[in-house]
Amino acid sequence: MSGVKWIKLSTQMFEDEKIRLIESMPEADTILIVWVKLLSQAGRANANGYIYLSETIPYTDEMLATIFNRPLGTVRMALEVFQQFGMIDIDDNHFISIINWDKHQSIEGLDKIREQTRLRVEKHRERKKLPIGNVTETLHDNAKVTDIEEELELEEDKERDKEKENVPFVEIVNYLNDVASTNYRHQTQKTKDLIKARWKEGFRLEDFKRVVDTKTAEWIIDEKMAMYLRPTTLFGTNFESYLNQKPKGANRPGSHQQHPKKSNDTSGIDF
Repeated sequence: MSGVKWIKLSTQMFEDEKIRLIESMPEADTILIVWVKLLSQAGRANANGYIYLSETIPYTDEMLATIFNRPLGTVRMALEVFQQFGMIDIDDNHFISIINWDKHQSIEGLDKIREQTRLRVEKHRERKKLPIGNVTETLHDNAKVTDIEEELELEEDKERDKEKENVPFVEIVNYLNDVASTNYRHQTQKTKDLIKARWKEGFRLEDFKRVVDTKTAEWIIDEKMAMYLRPTTLFGTNFESYLNQKPKGANRPGSHQQHPKKSNDTSGIDF
């Protein structure tokens, strides 16, 4: 997923209790700069608040200190403070994520609305037989275009609420656990955020099953790659690439595959 060029910062940011507490700490200014840089990095990744070098390589404290051009000790202290205040989460694999990122940013929604508005306006002009480049459009016509944009935003909000209610988190995670012999929980917020993001992009249950089948067949025979049979990797920003990958030995999309036994021979693995 490509990164975004901007992120939202609330004008009430410095009235937040957590920010006020941080401002009372030593090196408060540097800590706040680290926070904004983390938000910016999350925007660059555009992966629902996750911050990483790649989907399989998390940032270390040393990496962040270098990237942010700040002292290592200060970066470590800042990360501890953010984690303690519930501003970030660091999972068992050391991947950092901004808590409530999706709630505050709505990046995907903005991109989708912008594109669909363009298409809707284009169709509207065609119906009215108005040239796209006509500079003599009346204010009345422009008002209609604005109405279309507002209508689309309302439709997007309704669709977003509907999708939120119907996302089959339990079935998706249970399928992964069944096929890959894992034990992930569907209640984990990071897992739900990733599934929800893919769902908003239009992917459905059979797509998730196909990705699980495809990558399990490929990775389960490799001890080094088997560890990546997890939601953060399978349901992340490479989801569509995995979905379009030809399954190895699959009988049909979305069906359980017969996975070979683990072997130390990695000559057939595409890294």
